[in-house]
Amino acid sequence: MMKKNIELGNISRYRGELMGLAIIFVVLFHVGLPREDIFFGLRRMGNIGVDIFLFLSGIGLWYSWSKTPSTLTFLFKRFLRVYPAWIIIAALYYIPDMICPDLVRHGGHSTNIIDLIGDITINWDFWLNDELTFWYIPAIMMLYLFTPAYIQLIIKHPTYRWLPALMMAWCIVLQYVSPIHDAVGHIEIFWSRVPIFLLGINMGAAVKEKKTIEGSSIWLIIIAFIGTLSTCIYLEQVKHGHFPLFLERMLYIPLTITGIILLNELLSRAPAWFHKVCVFIGAISLEIYLIHHHFILIYIEQLGWCYWAKFLAVLALALPLSWLLHKLLEIAISPIERRIK
Repeated sequence: MMKKNIELGNISRYRGELMGLAIIFVVLFHVGLPREDIFFGLRRMGNIGVDIFLFLSGIGLWYSWSKTPSTLTFLFKRFLRVYPAWIIIAALYYIPDMICPDLVRHGGHSTNIIDLIGDITINWDFWLNDELTFWYIPAIMMLYLFTPAYIQLIIKHPTYRWLPALMMAWCIVLQYVSPIHDAVGHIEIFWSRVPIFLLGINMGAAVKEKKTIEGSSIWLIIIAFIGTLSTCIYLEQVKHGHFPLFLERMLYIPLTITGIILLNELLSRAPAWFHKVCVFIGAISLEIYLIHHHFILIYIEQLGWCYWAKFLAVLALALPLSWLLHKLLEIAISPIERRIK
């Protein structure tokens, strides 16, 4: 019996749903669970939501560049989507963190007014001191800056599509060559996510052109997914804290790509209501990321509830707040977006 070919175009078709699932994975990852719990390793797999975001972002950026190949327009649109939400949330977090830490129950991130301005504008303590409070935002904005040059490079010289492999080698150098590790090893969480982002850009053309993969390859995809997932769960459950995290993030690369393909197969069979829920959550995923952990979860964790009660409570509060922030920003930003189209 002939197996139906796997359509790469489904990655774009279900992008909204995948973004929604990715942010749910991230929330599941952030909710606390005791180290000795039998599901600790599985819960740690929610971290892959970040890699899904970066891979999908890379593909989306290829689409955007193909539509308007202008560096300034490209960057303006990208930062217009991220920066307003970031500035609001960063100010709401870092200002009270500095002036009334007892009230908000956290403090010490910004040591002076200059540090405060740097944290709010570009989150510079991430780059300087590996401050991970909102690390994804400065990381993705840095990747945006280099994206136009990378896309133009691989269009003109396709051989440079191999750069993700070189970045994987760089992660090994970063970990084990002491002078380099001492200089920039503190932002390993950024370096180890660059390969999956570049691979997303590399795959953008194939997704846009709706290319297919031979149907029989589904077995290889399933084997790769199960193999990498089970290895990652084992590492987190048994070896957590005893290996460099970049090693696991290299496993995240095949796990992310095969996982997305398999999720697409499931989504093609999912009911309409499930699609609507995932798309809704995906549309406000940026706001959920910014709000759920440091404005909601850190307080719910203090209540001593069970894992799933904490997760559901975070979602119940984060969804309406994120939707409200998204709508307010949409009203403010939409006129600007219409002018630059």
